[in-house]
Amino acid sequence: MSDRLLEHTKTIADRDMQAQALDDMDIERERGITIKSHAIQLNYKHSDGKEYILNLIDTPGHVDFSYEVSRSIAACEGALLLVDASQGIQAQTISNLYLALEHDLEIIPVLNKVDMESAMIEEVSDQIIDLLGADLEEIIHASGKTGIGVEDVLNAIVTKIPPPKGDSEAPLQALIFDSLFNPFRGVVAYFKIVNGMMRKNDKVRFVNTGKEYLADEIGILKLDMHPRKELAAGNVGYIITGIKESKEIKVGDTITTVAQPCEEGIKGFEEVKPMVFAGIYPIDNDDFEDLRDSLEKLQLNDAALVYEPESSAALGFGFRVGFLGMLHLEIIQERLSREYDQEVITTVPNVSYFAYTKKGEKLTIHTPNDLPDPTMIQKVEEPFIRAQIITKPDFIGPIMTLCMDKRGTLTKQNYLTQDRIEMTFELPLAEIVFDFYDKLKSISKGYASFDYVMIDFRESDLVKLDIKLNGDSVDAMSSLVHRSKAESFGRKICKKLKELLPRQQFMIAIQAAIGQKIVARETISALRKDVTAKCYGGDITRKRKLLEKQKKGKKKMRSIGSVQVPQKAFLEVLKIND
Repeated sequence: MSDRLLEHTKTIADRDMQAQALDDMDIERERGITIKSHAIQLNYKHSDGKEYILNLIDTPGHVDFSYEVSRSIAACEGALLLVDASQGIQAQTISNLYLALEHDLEIIPVLNKVDMESAMIEEVSDQIIDLLGADLEEIIHASGKTGIGVEDVLNAIVTKIPPPKGDSEAPLQALIFDSLFNPFRGVVAYFKIVNGMMRKNDKVRFVNTGKEYLADEIGILKLDMHPRKELAAGNVGYIITGIKESKEIKVGDTITTVAQPCEEGIKGFEEVKPMVFAGIYPIDNDDFEDLRDSLEKLQLNDAALVYEPESSAALGFGFRVGFLGMLHLEIIQERLSREYDQEVITTVPNVSYFAYTKKGEKLTIHTPNDLPDPTMIQKVEEPFIRAQIITKPDFIGPIMTLCMDKRGTLTKQNYLTQDRIEMTFELPLAEIVFDFYDKLKSISKGYASFDYVMIDFRESDLVKLDIKLNGDSVDAMSSLVHRSKAESFGRKICKKLKELLPRQQFMIAIQAAIGQKIVARETISALRKDVTAKCYGGDITRKRKLLEKQKKGKKKMRSIGSVQVPQKAFLEVLKIND
């Protein structure tokens, strides 16, 4: 749909047009999803003869990138609610709609893909009416593929969405909603001017950090950056100040002028709350500083990324990184590899817990190794989420079984229409980290959609599961799991490691342990050289002597030999599922 809007307003020349024009990352094109929101300015000539300037932000839809959506919504006056006519309303559509309604945005409902044979126009229109309370005539029928209804969409934007209310004479207030790092020009910040004017070479101040800079270049965002001498209230644009340190710009900050500063900053966005944590380590310890620089630059472009340094006995120095979900983790890993040439090892992802000691202390547990001795712990609390699943009635049974297996409880169930049901579960966040979303899509044949919000922390019977190789713990593979699942999870990891670890000259014992208790074990037998091959007959004692000598050598080797865990093993253990 965004491609058709760009075409219709001639923002992009026909020869430059390509599918997913606003998705400028290779990963986005390969996977067919939007990861980064993208701002662009359109000029639309309306039938009343006037020309309107529209600033469009194309946002992601996946639940893992909801922070991108919330930042974009804070900078907008209205939103197009695109609903797929062949799929109907999905869970993340509803959560993004509520975000838009909280910011009092004008909502324009658009029924997309009406040209498809499988389009359920009447049914999905009824769903939109129930959700929004809109009239049937207000729903625009459109197709992003053929271009049907694009003119109606643009007309509705002009007539229904109010223009920005800013005052150009007031002191400058500009809200930063995104930023990126340009290797030649430094940090580029994207902003929306709420009040005032911004001119080239103005001395500007970032309100939250208090830093002052010269506006070397300002301009508007087309497919590329277009410099301008000045920008007024209501405009969306970019500013380059020559900042090289990414820490000096924060998304959600306010830009004002030093000459005529504003009294207070604009209320930005909430601080991001990571849901999943994993350790990221360079393969070679010498690359630690390069990895730090790469994460800094990535954080500029992805404000949902949170990290801090940590060290591990097995992997050396690295970072504890917070993500919004498993897809987010996968994308960051891929971007580090492609954009910054950083090959990394990722530890088993986990969530944050609270541990209460018998002394009354409350500790935040980010990694299993932070957990105090079990004799010191009074209780451990884990985060719970409210999951909203929308699906067809045929899949209620398998979905309920999946959620019950993940220690979930059903709290609400209601029919949106005859063939769409909304189910609400309360689940531990740790249970959905690994493979929940993939399994949900598999058992519902792709029809179920899923969204979640954090609700609270609840007491739980959690234990630390250690993985030992020949008696030595591999701290990077430790995990916190519910006691009821510890044994089966430990068995799975041991079996997986048995497949992945290369055989040595000595026997390797792979064990899963809770404290001192071993709950699972696998053994990799030693590579054995046939030392008796040179004995052609003769007395049996000669063969026995050689075998005894070999046995002693193996025993000595086992006591001094160390087991190296290859990177592939760390990555494969992440993919363990049923």
